[in-house]
Amino acid sequence: MVDVKSMANPLFLREEELRQGIEMLFFAYRDFTGEPDAILGELGLGRAHHRVIYFVGRNPEITVTDLLKILKITKQSLSRVLSQLVNEGYINQQTDQGDRRKKLLTLTERGIDLERKLTANQRARIARAYRAAGAEAVQGFREVLRGIIDPVDQERFEIVNSSMPVPRRRKG
Repeated sequence: MVDVKSMANPLFLREEELRQGIEMLFFAYRDFTGEPDAILGELGLGRAHHRVIYFVGRNPEITVTDLLKILKITKQSLSRVLSQLVNEGYINQQTDQGDRRKKLLTLTERGIDLERKLTANQRARIARAYRAAGAEAVQGFREVLRGIIDPVDQERFEIVNSSMPVPRRRKG
């Protein structure tokens, strides 16, 4: 008997399916960023500010150089956004004691509060989608997203994928 699951299905590689995937990404991104965009707009901030706040929150004491590598933006673009976030009290910038040329970035309490507010709806959306799809689909989704990411950044997600807990089934 042939195992149907192990056979490659070329259906998802057809033009229409690929275009539908692209379209779904656009709609997902629009809805994923909608509520945070509204919150940021009220504060006179934008998506670039959100990305900086998010990644500084995820990587306390990140250097400006490392943040530039993650965001793939120019120093000039980051400088404008970062200056505003520092001046408005969302980010603290300090000199690294080991290497005075490096600037270390951390969120202030105000920054932590804003980051939580911005990602609350996003976490809920992801959690709802993950629960509805199930563990196997979530792992497949992560593999697809990782495959879309440039190879140089894929490494940062290998640990997450390999250590993803397998849900335990309840007895009885």
